[in-house]
Amino acid sequence: MAGPCEHLEAAPVAQPCPEVVGCEDCLRIGSEWVHLRRCTECGHVGCCDSSPQRHATAHYRTVAHPVVCSAEPGEAWRWCFVDSQLG
Repeated sequence: MAGPCEHLEAAPVAQPCPEVVGCEDCLRIGSEWVHLRRCTECGHVGCCDSSPQRHATAHYRTVAHPVVCSAEPGEAWRWCFVDSQLG
């Protein structure tokens, strides 16, 4: 079993996100998304890995911000890309 994730411990506690319009990158290129994720470090809103473009993961790979939270209404959870842990 994996130990505590230092990235999740350092990230803000998961809370429901304020309402967002959509994936910032999909809106720019005219693509569609399935679910939305918000970077806890900079606030970038990207689409999940079930979406065609996978912009939340692309954001992590580009800028190395390790933790996202769900930007879906009523959800309050976080995911660490580095440690593949839910928090």
